Parts: sequence; structure tokens; C-alpha cells
Amino acid sequence: MCGRYAASRRPEDLAGIFDVQQWDPKETLAPSWNIAPTDNVQAVLERPLKGEAATDFPPGPVRQLRTLKWGLVPSWSKSPEAAAKMINARAETVHEKPSFRQAFATRRCLLPGDGYFEWVTAAAERQLEEQGRKKRPRKQPYFVTPADGSVMAMAGLYEFWRDRTLPGDHPLAWWVTCTVVTTEAETTPLAGATGGEGPQSLAEIHPRMPLVLPPDRWDAWLDPARTDPDEVRELLAPPPAGLMRAHPVPTDVSNVRNNGPELVTELDGPEVGTLF
Repeated sequence: MCGRYAASRRPEDLAGIFDVQQWDPKETLAPSWNIAPTDNVQAVLERPLKGEAATDFPPGPVRQLRTLKWGLVPSWSKSPEAAAKMINARAETVHEKPSFRQAFATRRCLLPGDGYFEWVTAAAERQLEEQGRKKRPRKQPYFVTPADGSVMAMAGLYEFWRDRTLPGDHPLAWWVTCTVVTTEAETTPLAGATGGEGPQSLAEIHPRMPLVLPPDRWDAWLDPARTDPDEVRELLAPPPAGLMRAHPVPTDVSNVRNNGPELVTELDGPEVGTLF
């Protein structure tokens, strides 16, 4: 799954990486090394512009960098309360689930990040839990990031939701929310895996992972004119293996109130016992 991630790239850098044509400096976000569900996140998407902004572009979709709220609220939902539960959509079923299928067909986006976090329970902690001596075992966080230092482009979906308790001209009348598409975690070796201590594959950390799209799929994924579900599903193939690395990071990241570049610092070894 993807329950936390880091995104520290500046908007102008993201605009260059993703060939963004339009972004509003007033919408940009500060770097965050501990993005959690319901936080605002930056997303790359394509859709027509409205109002004065549209006059600077020819008719049709424009690639934009937008600020969305993480946790998708379906357009038909009566309230936004379920948003925190809709942070992920499974690639295997996203085309048929009522909450996601319309967004999958026409409202796809890319969610740029430096990497994502997953937590692993140490062997000794697992034993205590199995013996009933510990109800809340401590977990060691790992940071999973592209081995070459490039931006991680997670496949995402976005949706519009109208808050009927507010007048139409209210600035909060419309919510724009998103979810991260996930897939089965790779069982192939991580970049730099040597067969020693620590996880050797993403599957050893967690059975799911965000679907990270390589650059050659970005245009097709963002294209709102590509609406055939079977055609879009072809883009959900896992990325080439061995592009990601993972390292243990301070347990401070487990507290959502903590935020800073020190949270992705690579440790010499796990803080929470022996994991493997």
C-alpha cells in the first residue's frame, strides 16, 4: 500500500520534469517529508482550463500542476468522511469498483514524490505479539525511493466532490481529491541488494506497493481522451524491476507531527531490533 510518502521537489522543478504548461504559484505546497492521508498533495493532470487562464492556451486539455487532497471522495458520496479510507486503489480492480471506475476512465493523474514509507515488524517484536505479551509491536520504517535519485511518479486518480452544505461560490464548495493506485510488490531483488541483512525485495517489506509509472507511460496515463478501460488497463503493468532501493529510517517518521529531511536519513541498521 502507500500510507505515507515524501515530496520535496519545488514546483518549478516538477513543471520541467513533467512538461507542465500551467501552475498557480498560489497553489504550490512547501516540501514535506511526511505526507499523510487527508494532507494536500501536488499532482500532475490534464484537463481544460476555465476563465481567464484558458485564454492563454488553445482549446483542449492543458497539463497542469494542481493541489489535491489525498483521500478520494466519490462524486456521489453524501459526505467526505470516507476520504481517509480511500487513499489507495488496487490496480487489479480499479476499473470496476464504483468509487474509482469513472475516475479511472477520465481523471487520471501523477503524484510526484521522493519515495514512500513502509513499516516492518522486527522478529523479536513479532514473537512477543504471537505470545500475547505485546499488543502493539514496534515497527521499523523503511524509505523506498528510486535508486537513481529521480522523481517517483505514482499513478493516481482524482475526483470532484460538491459540498452541498455550502453555496456554489464558496471557496470550499468543491473538493478535488485523489488516490494512489497500488499493485503487488516486486519479489525481484531491490537495487543494491546483496543478500545480507535487511529486506532483499519490496515484497519482504509489504505485499503491496504504489504503481510507479516510467516516463514513457506518462503521456498516455494523463491523456483524458484515452477512455477505453481495457486500453488504460494496459498501462497498469508493473514498472521494470530493480529500479527501487529501500533503507531503514528514524522511527520519528511514525509520528505525523514530525516533518523534515532528517526523516529520510539512511540508518546503518534498523532501530527496532533484528528484522530478518
